[in-house]
Amino acid sequence: MTVENQQQIKAQLNDCLLKDQVFVRRRLRKISQIKEVEKRNKAFAELQSKVDRSKVRVQARADALPDIRFPPELPVSQKSEEIAKAIQQNQVVVIAGETGSGKTTQIPKICMQLGRGVKGQIGHTQPRRLAARSVSMRIAEEVGSELGGVVGYQVRFNDKVSDNTLVKLMTDGILLAEIQRDRFLNAYDTIIIDEAHERSLNIDFLLGYLKRLLPKRPDLKVIITSATIDVERFSKHFDNAPVIEVSGRAYSVETRYRPLYESEDGDDDRTLNEAVLQSVLEIVDEEKTSKKPFGDILVFLPGEREIRDLAKYLRDYEIKDTEVLPLYARLSAADQLRVFKSHKGRRIVLSTNVAETSITVPGIRYVIDPGTARISRYSYRSKIQRLPVEAISQASANQRKGRCGRVAEGICYRLYSEEDFNNRPEFTDAEILRTNLASVILKMIDLGFGQIDEFPFVDSPDKRLINDGFKLLFELGAVDSKRQMTDQGKVLAKIPVDPRIGRMLIEANNQGSLTEVLIITSALSIQDPRERPAEKKQAADQAHAAYKDPDSDFVSFVNLWNQYEEERQALSSNQLKKHCLKNYLSFMRMREWREVHRQLHLICKELKFTENAAASGYEAIHRSLLSGLLNNIGAKEDKKEYKGARNRHFNIFPGSACYKKPPKWIVSAELVETSQVFARINAKIEPQWVEPLAAHIVKHSYFEPHWEQKRGQVVAFERISLYGLDIVPKRKIHYGTIDSKVSRELFIRHALVQGELRSKAPFLRENSQLIEQVDELETRIRKKDILIDDDTLFDFYEERIPTNIISGRYFESWWKKLGPDQLSSLRLTKEFVMKREASEVNESSYPDTINLNNINFKLNYNFAPGQEGDGVSIVVPKGAVRQLPLNRLEWMVPGLLREKCIQLVKSLPRSIRKQFVPVPDYVDQALKNIKPSNEPVTRVLGQQLTRITGVKIPEESWNSEAVDEHLKFNIQVVDEAGKVDQESRDVLGLMEQFKDVEFDVSVGGTEEQKQYQTEFTDWSFGELPLHKEVDQGGIKLNLMPTLEDHKRFVKLALSNDRLSADKHTIRAVARLTLLALPDQKKYILSKLPKFQQTSLMFAPFVKAVDLSDDLLMGSLIQLLSEREMPRSAEQFTSWLTECRAIWFEHTCELALLLNDIALQHHNLMKQLKGKINLALAHSMTDLKFQLNHLVYNGFISQTPKEWLKHFPRYLEAANERFEKMPREMGNERTFLATIDGCWDQYESLKAQHEQQGIFDLELEKYRWMIEELRVSWFAQKLGTAMTISEKRLNKQWDLVRK
Repeated sequence: MTVENQQQIKAQLNDCLLKDQVFVRRRLRKISQIKEVEKRNKAFAELQSKVDRSKVRVQARADALPDIRFPPELPVSQKSEEIAKAIQQNQVVVIAGETGSGKTTQIPKICMQLGRGVKGQIGHTQPRRLAARSVSMRIAEEVGSELGGVVGYQVRFNDKVSDNTLVKLMTDGILLAEIQRDRFLNAYDTIIIDEAHERSLNIDFLLGYLKRLLPKRPDLKVIITSATIDVERFSKHFDNAPVIEVSGRAYSVETRYRPLYESEDGDDDRTLNEAVLQSVLEIVDEEKTSKKPFGDILVFLPGEREIRDLAKYLRDYEIKDTEVLPLYARLSAADQLRVFKSHKGRRIVLSTNVAETSITVPGIRYVIDPGTARISRYSYRSKIQRLPVEAISQASANQRKGRCGRVAEGICYRLYSEEDFNNRPEFTDAEILRTNLASVILKMIDLGFGQIDEFPFVDSPDKRLINDGFKLLFELGAVDSKRQMTDQGKVLAKIPVDPRIGRMLIEANNQGSLTEVLIITSALSIQDPRERPAEKKQAADQAHAAYKDPDSDFVSFVNLWNQYEEERQALSSNQLKKHCLKNYLSFMRMREWREVHRQLHLICKELKFTENAAASGYEAIHRSLLSGLLNNIGAKEDKKEYKGARNRHFNIFPGSACYKKPPKWIVSAELVETSQVFARINAKIEPQWVEPLAAHIVKHSYFEPHWEQKRGQVVAFERISLYGLDIVPKRKIHYGTIDSKVSRELFIRHALVQGELRSKAPFLRENSQLIEQVDELETRIRKKDILIDDDTLFDFYEERIPTNIISGRYFESWWKKLGPDQLSSLRLTKEFVMKREASEVNESSYPDTINLNNINFKLNYNFAPGQEGDGVSIVVPKGAVRQLPLNRLEWMVPGLLREKCIQLVKSLPRSIRKQFVPVPDYVDQALKNIKPSNEPVTRVLGQQLTRITGVKIPEESWNSEAVDEHLKFNIQVVDEAGKVDQESRDVLGLMEQFKDVEFDVSVGGTEEQKQYQTEFTDWSFGELPLHKEVDQGGIKLNLMPTLEDHKRFVKLALSNDRLSADKHTIRAVARLTLLALPDQKKYILSKLPKFQQTSLMFAPFVKAVDLSDDLLMGSLIQLLSEREMPRSAEQFTSWLTECRAIWFEHTCELALLLNDIALQHHNLMKQLKGKINLALAHSMTDLKFQLNHLVYNGFISQTPKEWLKHFPRYLEAANERFEKMPREMGNERTFLATIDGCWDQYESLKAQHEQQGIFDLELEKYRWMIEELRVSWFAQKLGTAMTISEKRLNKQWDLVRK
């Protein structure tokens, strides 16, 4: 029974539809495997039912075959029998016919006449949707069928096909899409590939696929129709298939060459618009002259802009009885159909190359051909789909020429020379040779067509373009590095749009932004629905601004969609059309947009993608878009220019929302090269969004690997770039996972050798201490010849530490597991780290501290030539800066004194220096008798060198500035916390800066601090100790608490000098005594002998109130100086008791002395008044200088008692000098030369001591010895208080300096 059923069904197969035949055969094989008889019989019955239905459909389709008639005026009609015979006898036939031959409309009718289209459809492909629609309408009209009946068409998202359709017009893209569902094209018994000469990508793909398919489908007929362009190539591709040529022109066409550029000097050059107008006017004149009827003119132009410009130009010229119509793909269907309608007068059709082959514009008698077209070319280098205006090929030029001469003799005006025509390429490159192959490759992989380079293309694409297609697919994640399809690629292949669009939808599903991205991607799949007529640009821009987003053209699409949807649901169809017209929107393209959106929505639904209900954020939307546009990102370089992937540069298209305020980073839907490279449809993005999407294609580079102590690991900076753009310019990462070898080396060098690891490992701490000790030895002697070098230490650790230890964490984990012996092997020994002994380094040569003015200052040693802190630094608290002895600092530390002395001698002028050669030997001899002192090094050194050689060295010959910086103390001024506040080798500069800074008293408790800030008028501050130890900046200072006089009160202070502290304290105690005995003070002032006379005589110099205070203070200071100073409240009280008994008498004695001084001073000052002899000017100035330094406000209390009592004698000697002065000018000059230098050096050292808070009794003695020298010089008979001479004065100065 089974065999009989099978044979019965098989016998009927030839009467079924082709696609049903395939199904039935497959089903029969499966049914034969069913073992249960009942189930098998039931399956046979169901299959027989399907066969019966298929036979009925075949019969119905056969009955629907129309009565075929061929228009006799068409050239193809004359060869219909020859063509029919060729189709019957061959599987493939190539029909070449000129434009207008009728091949497009009549070949399907010939096939129907042969009975084709009954068991399978006659598939008829067109390169453009416009052509598919118009051709189907024409054939349907000729066979007397409604559109969608016998003849139908299918374009993307628009289907006019029924079960009874025999001839199906469609775009070649539709047929390609069907291959995915119908690998053997079983729905067709005939395939007509029309306009094959255009060699679009889809056409070439179909031709290659059919070449493979034909051996498997011997029943399938393939007809290739083409203009008479390179038809032999098609024939050869299909194994020398027969070629039938059909004439296309009924009338001859004259060619006239009217080149734009006719002369080398350019005088006769014309613009394109001018050239077209001149040709039109020539046609008009000829028609008038010959009285010919109006003939329509077809003008070919490269693009819409040129069409709009020329249309305006011609309309403005107002040629009589002439209508100007544009024709290009972006026009609405209604506007496109206008060119086919009958009309009066002359018509000028301005068209892109859409009218070259796809559409036959009726009534054309003249063609004006500028010889250019925009031809899409993809650059595999720049990754840009360019649309340059290029010279067309000879074949295209002839196609254009063929568009006239169909209704009468025609004329073709070529706006280029005949020579130019002859030099042009014969054919236009096939699209497959000039486009990106990503979508083709994806389809081929998905369909299992094998390797693209093995696919039988008519012209095999360049391997570079194939590689480029794979690169894009890899970028999109559709294939892996081995060019195998990924899971994502399989999903992409199911989405019948550009792979980049598909990738955006996949990512949008992940990001939760599918709703918005569906709107955007569907908008990107159509021509822009926004219209911008040339004459209404401003109004259009204003209307479009309502939904423009300032940062994103993509979001603008979403805004437009939402606004349109609201209107669509609220308005009728006519109202919606008016709304679109008013808002400069194309109603047809808006419908197309919705249709594309619907199809994409259904695809996403099939893939189980989820559309988000709530509005998605900006970032999610643009991350999704970025996933498909990674090649189209750019970073702003200039004001308007962007640097894009692979170092290409582009500008934002002026119509973009981002044009006026260009963002730092953008993503663009496309980069198109016209006059320049423009980015169209742009949005602001952040570079950090790119990295996760491009993780598989970004390039990582690493630089500056370095040890980072805080992290305890080796880190480096990572630069992440995408196609040459730095999306992450500098990011810190752990380098151990990148390069463990380098990381281990850096870890050992920094963490262990340089001790930069924070570790509890005991051996590291001990090793570090040992190295620091040896390093300190080198630092002090300033020679790197004791400690082993870093490489030796590196080798030590490198040999003992495992190779996997590359960070602090690994190290800590490792050493804690070691045993005692292993830990011991990691400890350094002194013998290992020291290359030699360092006996020259000792405490006396390189001390840790230096004692200056009773303060032990800490010394820091640093060996860093050329750096600020190089050499020996002395750490000085702010309050002790002014205590620094200038000359003593010159002596440095003993270990560096020899080097300094050698450099000093070498700094001498050559005439002197040559006396001390070899310098080191002389310096060594001198140093045997030199000890550091308060004298300048140069003076002491010079004295010793003079002693050795007898050569005197003038002090001005020394050049201390020539000495290296490390041989001068670096002063580090520290604050209370020990932090360096200032650092300099300029001691005087630092002294000036900190001259008013006292020792910090905020060292004790709160109460103690308060005491030092309090103004005392009695002894209520407790005991005044002799010493107080304080820590300032880490330095222990043994200071002397003292009291300071502020006239109305006293304050506590600190001093580092005992004599200075005592001097200030005596004065302050005297002040407290005055404040404690107001009644006695008043009494004494009322009883002072001759004080009124004294104050009158001193009136020009001292106020009476100041004089009385100075007298009382001087009296008390003299009394206190002869007694032990009170240091407690009890002692002070005892002193007050004693003072009450002796103060009056002592003050009266002092008042009498003061009166004597006043009388002599007053008399002398009266004599000094009046005119001065110029010869005596210098001496008189010195005399006045002397008097001013004897008598001044406060001189009584500031002059020691033992010297104040000699004032009458000093004044008397001054008077005697004044009297002798005119007679002893020689003596005056000699004295002045001597005394000037003495007083200057005294004043200088005194100022320095005051700044340092030091009081020197020897310096004070020197001052009064100068006065005694004056007496000795000018009034020897008055006698002196001591033996005095210039020599003794100099000897005293030497004592002062030491």
